[in-house]
Amino acid sequence: MQHNNTGPLAGIRILDLTAVVMGPFSTQILADLGADVIKVESTIGDSMRMVGPMNNPKMGSIYLHLNRNKRSIVLDLKSEEGRAACLSLASEVDILLYNIRPASMKKLGLSYADVEKVNPRIVYAGVYGFGEDGPYAGRPAYDDLIQGMVGIGRLYEENTHHEPRYTPLTLADRVVGLQAAIACLAGVVNARATGVGQEIEIPMFEGMAQFVLGDHLAEKTFNFETGKTGYQRLMTTHRRPYETKDGFISLLIYNDKHWVNFLNAIDRVDLLKDSIFENHTKRADNINEVYNFVSDAVRNKSSAEWQAIFEQCDIPCAPLYSVDDLLQDQHIVATGQLVRMEHPSEGLIQTTAPLGKYSKTPISIYRHAPNLGEHTAEVIHELNISDDYKQKIINKQQTTKE
Repeated sequence: MQHNNTGPLAGIRILDLTAVVMGPFSTQILADLGADVIKVESTIGDSMRMVGPMNNPKMGSIYLHLNRNKRSIVLDLKSEEGRAACLSLASEVDILLYNIRPASMKKLGLSYADVEKVNPRIVYAGVYGFGEDGPYAGRPAYDDLIQGMVGIGRLYEENTHHEPRYTPLTLADRVVGLQAAIACLAGVVNARATGVGQEIEIPMFEGMAQFVLGDHLAEKTFNFETGKTGYQRLMTTHRRPYETKDGFISLLIYNDKHWVNFLNAIDRVDLLKDSIFENHTKRADNINEVYNFVSDAVRNKSSAEWQAIFEQCDIPCAPLYSVDDLLQDQHIVATGQLVRMEHPSEGLIQTTAPLGKYSKTPISIYRHAPNLGEHTAEVIHELNISDDYKQKIINKQQTTKE
């Protein structure tokens, strides 16, 4: 599958040396917006290729979602010809994004100093576990480890009074992947304005620490030693979907207008004055009691009854979906958030659509997620390296396929 790329980033080229989720998610966003992303893989391939379910070997479902709109080439970066090809690519791109340790990039002869020599305008971005200036520099990092280190597991424990748990999403990978995409674009804007590129570091631990502390720094914003952390509205045990007579609903009675409408709807207007429901500050200071009150009230009617009442009262309310329910939601379907497309090796597949609408530069899925090394010959023939190197790389690609 290939269509014209009309996205707003058409003309920006990215050399993607990342694997797993965080880096590929970052470059997926940029590719969806129209950037030409060249994904460099080893002869084994990105490890997410091996994570099922899948129809064919090395074409796992998550890999397919993360790597659409990209081209894949296979290079052995430890070989002379592989390094030469990588540097030749680096000389022509706007961004090089990698997610191995900086020390490993240096060992490969692909450090910022090496790459800057062939392309002074390049944005050389590293997205990895820990910043190089701290004592954790060089440590391995995965989503679960970072979630644990930034307090997410303990927040879950405090909130539910159950054992610590990780969020059932690759949350750290995707949050920091978004930050990496923003950082890369910021670097390109500056490079095009000044004619000079730069090295950028986007560490997972610091990125997720910022994400968590933005909500939960709380009293320690002012009282550094003895203040308590935790945003109380998020931490109350009653902040969860509300149980109705026949199921659950998602509900947030938030501002003063919502509360006036809700208390009227349940015939408790007596609580509008001289009570914990009187204003936002009082409700926030007594958040456990407030949520518990709502929980008791909502049990008295069915989900459908409450949704009708809350819609009439202009109070935010929504059904509690499973992931399967989400796939069938009428708004998701009507706005085209799921796309079915024909993949040349995987057949008809379903994936998420690129996010957003651009009136002048429409975005789309214009390339299928590539098979391993699908574009090696195509890209290698364009490079300014010796014919001998080109042939070695192509021969190695053919050997891998066999």
